[in-house]
Amino acid sequence: MTFTWPLMLLSLLLIPVFIVVYITVQRRRQKIVENMGSLGFVQDASGGRVGRRRHIPPVLFLAGLTILLVALARPHAVVALPGLESTVILSFDVSGSMSATDMEPSRMEAAKAAARDFVQRQPGNVEIGVVAFSDGGISVQTPTKDQETILAAIERLTPQRGTSLGSGILASLNVIALDRGELPVTGDGLTPPPTPTPVPYGTYIPAAIVLLTDGENTSNPDPLEAALAAAQQGVRVYTIGVGSAAGTTLTVNDFTVFTQLNEPMLQQIASITDGMYFNAQSEEDLREIYENLDVQVVVKPEKTEITSVFTGISIVLMLLGGAFSLVWFSRLP
Repeated sequence: MTFTWPLMLLSLLLIPVFIVVYITVQRRRQKIVENMGSLGFVQDASGGRVGRRRHIPPVLFLAGLTILLVALARPHAVVALPGLESTVILSFDVSGSMSATDMEPSRMEAAKAAARDFVQRQPGNVEIGVVAFSDGGISVQTPTKDQETILAAIERLTPQRGTSLGSGILASLNVIALDRGELPVTGDGLTPPPTPTPVPYGTYIPAAIVLLTDGENTSNPDPLEAALAAAQQGVRVYTIGVGSAAGTTLTVNDFTVFTQLNEPMLQQIASITDGMYFNAQSEEDLREIYENLDVQVVVKPEKTEITSVFTGISIVLMLLGGAFSLVWFSRLP
């Protein structure tokens, strides 16, 4: 436990003083009891002898005061708090073909625009991570609710080399697994871990992958086998096609390359994982991704100020002490 104002804990030094005062008063009262108890004067309102229960209200009151003084220091503790959350991994194709200009100003910028729009539409209970893939996949931003951090990660992306859709899917699966404290996919990326037990396709409710790509694949692993690995873990893959079906040519390292949107591939990936396919030009339709993404109750340890808890307990104890004193002795402690 930590405290925002630790110096306020010095106020606890008053507690021993109160205890000493109370003991002194009780000793004086004991002398009166010894002198007058035989006459039957030391009784409660009902006519019974007071006994030891006279100590209960002051003890409760003093315990409440002690806790209240601790609350003044504003304590913080790591508390397991439940909340409704979902996780979305934006998996970006950063291959050379994404520099094509069949979408203005380029496929990459169109993908970024779609991603920015998607991020800004999300409520606060959605964690978003960013993965970039060309001929391999890498996590660029771990899942977070900080939209400014997510948008900054998206802006840093630039076109690189070849394309491996499978690597993008598998890297995203690893990020999801690590974020949930689970085992990542195995080395070859195509076999789900032995635990947890595979679930029905498309039923890993709290997580999804949004794959932004032109759909052209030039490197292993097979994207359909990677999609099957995602499906076996219940993770939906929503694919967003970036580019035109007519295609265009671009120059890469003095070579002229023809590139076009491979919609059938992206539709197959989405179908295998029980996801959906969208075209980046239909930005309004991207809302359907979140509408199809459910939430789960997640319990995560978080450092939280618990001043209100301490204050509430102290008030309850003081009220109990006051109530007992009023009922038994018709006075407050």
